[in-house]
Amino acid sequence: MDSLNNLLDGFGTALTPLNLLWAALGVLLGTAIGVLPGIGPAMAVALLLPVTYGLDPTAAFIMFAGIYYGGMFGGSTTSILLNTPGESAAVIAAIEGNPMAKAGRGSQALAAAAIGHFAGGIIGTVLLVALAPTVAELAVDIGAPDYFAIMVLAFVAVTSVLGSSRVRGFASLLIGLTLGLVGLDQMTGQQRLTFGSLQLSDGIDVVIVAVGLFAIGEALWVAAHLRREQDRAIPVGRPWLGRDELRRTWKPWLRGPAIGFPFGAIPAGGAEIPTFLSYITEKRLSRHKKEFGKGAIEGVAGPESAASASAAGTLVSMLTLGLPTTAVAAVMLAAFQQYGIQPGPLLFEREPELVWGLIASLFVGMVMLLVLNLPLAPVWAKLLRIPRPYLYAGILFFAAVGAYAVGGEAIDLVILLIIGLIGLMMRRYGLPVLPAIIGVILGPAAEQQLRRALQISDGSVTGLVNTPFSITVYAVIALLLLWPWLKKGLKSTVTRGSSRET
Repeated sequence: MDSLNNLLDGFGTALTPLNLLWAALGVLLGTAIGVLPGIGPAMAVALLLPVTYGLDPTAAFIMFAGIYYGGMFGGSTTSILLNTPGESAAVIAAIEGNPMAKAGRGSQALAAAAIGHFAGGIIGTVLLVALAPTVAELAVDIGAPDYFAIMVLAFVAVTSVLGSSRVRGFASLLIGLTLGLVGLDQMTGQQRLTFGSLQLSDGIDVVIVAVGLFAIGEALWVAAHLRREQDRAIPVGRPWLGRDELRRTWKPWLRGPAIGFPFGAIPAGGAEIPTFLSYITEKRLSRHKKEFGKGAIEGVAGPESAASASAAGTLVSMLTLGLPTTAVAAVMLAAFQQYGIQPGPLLFEREPELVWGLIASLFVGMVMLLVLNLPLAPVWAKLLRIPRPYLYAGILFFAAVGAYAVGGEAIDLVILLIIGLIGLMMRRYGLPVLPAIIGVILGPAAEQQLRRALQISDGSVTGLVNTPFSITVYAVIALLLLWPWLKKGLKSTVTRGSSRET
């Protein structure tokens, strides 16, 4: 009941004319940037992060919420029309959406994606309202060993799930942890990796790292592989769904959140896994299995609903525990830190107006997203005709302006370029970007919690595993690390058993 009252107060904050304007602006900007090839919501939020520095924190995060969901919808639009996913979560939309568009059913695919985002976002946000305060209350009793165990779980889960190689995932994490070490030691005051530079004593700003790895790295990568001929966008009519499409999509829209929300709330890499699981589920349950791979509308509706619900799930762990489980959540956590606000168990008590205004704005943003994007789909399709050299030149310009605005130091531009080159090399060798971002943000916090736990136990390593919660978390970590070998062992056992029977 308290959650409902707090949510009503949040609507009082979110529905003020000025905050409604910021929500609408966030939805438009997020969709406009997310719809461009190769740009996902994480990059959109990173690029627009410096723009919000002069805003009130509540208004800034209401705008971020619109950018987040708008960027997700924009990524699916690019996947459907150009077969170019703006982010990994939009890959599944391309599998069925692009064949639909090529067959002249692009309008139906865009409508299924838009309504799927709306349904998944609304259901996911309702679950966020119901669960987040409870999680926050339980998290108050979590101590330093438990927090350190959770952060280790986040490191291991993200590096194990993303990419084709665990080694590359851990290499990316190591890069992020190294960048997080730059600056003064918080406890001893000693300089680390500053190379005698006073400008590096305060460390590297997370915003510069995020913009460098995402925007600069992606722009340089695209410039290195730019094709002379650009893909042409498929013409889009007015999005609509007939009775047959509605009959085939309403169940996937409702099933998506059941898969997406739990995966978003745990450190499992975001929306990539739930969208894939949703696609597999819809393929098994569909009566039109032969259409899959050729343009099955269920393969668009279910995964897009799961992706949107997963986005709501990520906010549970970010707001209540201060743990970002996706790249967008990591950038938003950096934004919280810029305003001097630390997400965690006490956030709901210390900043109730901000938190509940943000949650209420998610409902408002979803409605705006649906109302604005269904009729504006042809306009977003025209944005895809911007020549890529002009597009990425603009990205480099705004990234440089944003990085300079963080501290007003010329060295920030040099650091931005160096980190951008690191991002380019990461893409060259197949290293996922998210573990590096997670390492930069959570690395210093994990080090601090580790030191606190060891101080409490007088330097004994057993102090890290002296609670039931931490033991449970480390058991999960062990399962994640050993699962590939366990899976191989089970397969070989089954194979031997079947061969003996024959």
